[in-house]
Amino acid sequence: MIQALHQAADTRAIVVEQVFPHAPAMIWKALTTGALMARWIMQPEGFEPVVGNRFSYRTTPAGAWDGTISCEVLELIPERRFAYSWKGGDDGNAGYGSKLDTVVTWDLEPCDAGTRVRLVHAGFEMPRNEVAFNNMGGGWKKVVPKLGAVANETD
Repeated sequence: MIQALHQAADTRAIVVEQVFPHAPAMIWKALTTGALMARWIMQPEGFEPVVGNRFSYRTTPAGAWDGTISCEVLELIPERRFAYSWKGGDDGNAGYGSKLDTVVTWDLEPCDAGTRVRLVHAGFEMPRNEVAFNNMGGGWKKVVPKLGAVANETD
C-alpha cells in the first residue's frame, strides 16, 4: 500500500506498508547491512548502523547537483525502527535535482504473518520537491518489495 500524508500545508510524506513472511531479525539484517542494502536500494558509501553515522548514496546527477544523497543515522531501535536523514539536490535546480531535506523512517512490527514494514519518507516541500515526491513515491513502491526478497536470503 502506498499513500501520501499531508504533514503541513506545504510538506508531504510518502508512506509504503507491506507485510513480509519473515521474522523482524531477517528484515532488520537486510535493512541495516551495507552489502545487503546495495541489493535492494543502492550501494551506501560509509554506512554503519550507528546513530550519528554519516553515509551517502550516489544517483543520477542533475544541473548543479552531483547526484550525492547525504544521509545520517538518526535513530536505531534494533528490529523495530531505523531512521536517517536523506538530503540532496541543489537550490539552483528546478524539478529533478531540486534541494531536498527529508527523513526516511522504517518501522518494523511483528505480526501473525511475519513482519509489517512501514516506510515513511517525510519532508517533501511542495511545490519545490513535487518531482522528487512523485518519482520517489513510485520508486519506494518498487524498492520495498526488493527488501523482502533480500531478507528472504538472509537465513
